[in-house]
Amino acid sequence: MYARNNLVKLSCAIAFGLLTTAAQAESPTLAKIKRTGTVTLGYRESSIPFSYLGADQKPVGFSLDLCAQVVDKIKEDIKLDKLAVTLQSVNSSNRIPLMQNGTVDIECGGTSSNAARLKQVAFTVATFVSSARWMTKASSGIQDVKGLDGKTIVVTQGSNAVGFAQGIKAKGATFAIVQAKDHAESMLMLQSGRAAAFMEDDILLASLRARAPDPTAFAFLPETYEKVPYGLMLPKDDPEFKALADGVLKGLMASGAFTKLYAKWFESPIPPNGENLNFPMSDALKERVAHPSDALDF
Repeated sequence: MYARNNLVKLSCAIAFGLLTTAAQAESPTLAKIKRTGTVTLGYRESSIPFSYLGADQKPVGFSLDLCAQVVDKIKEDIKLDKLAVTLQSVNSSNRIPLMQNGTVDIECGGTSSNAARLKQVAFTVATFVSSARWMTKASSGIQDVKGLDGKTIVVTQGSNAVGFAQGIKAKGATFAIVQAKDHAESMLMLQSGRAAAFMEDDILLASLRARAPDPTAFAFLPETYEKVPYGLMLPKDDPEFKALADGVLKGLMASGAFTKLYAKWFESPIPPNGENLNFPMSDALKERVAHPSDALDF
């Protein structure tokens, strides 16, 4: 009888331990979503084509389409008949604080991952890879960065491109660097011929080019600098939630659906004005699609 009672107590202790371990492993984000019946997605108002305001001022974009797929998986996993989706506008200043305080469950914008941010939040496997590049006038005849020697180039004050351009010059390039007050002024200097090239994040340059009166008047040089991964931003220290989101993205990449979504937003006319970024998938992103990863190194 004594041995039997001890066996029962041991079984109960093991069962309790397993339940405790399971409770500790449960995603706090999924638990909150299940409790409230609501998932909150952060979006940007002007991060074309990731998330921005389209027709009727409704948010649209590549990242929002990806997030919609994650939401479907959340609904399936937590077994809710109805899951309300709340859209919360965020900006570069408040997107991380709103993630940290639980206001936003997933940020569906165009946010790059880096070591400093990973101390505060988490990111999914990369959904985009950016790089600083040069844009010139197509009629300039400039074929590569060597063709900029002796000319004036423009970067936007405060941009990471300032450091990139200065670093290239320190290695022997002879171009002169001018800093414009904002991207619009930088683009105007290139358009007017006061600068032979404009250096900035490649997708931002593609967006500026698409909105120009004649997008074909501008071309990229082949050189790229410091590849940076973008991903959907998630709460830190919630590996189960990250695994769910990563699983959805990996499935989209394996099936070809991710590539189709990319073509929809980066290589086709997009709302509200039918602009086409004409921005084919880079080799770096193709590699991340073939082998999904959230690593910072390339």
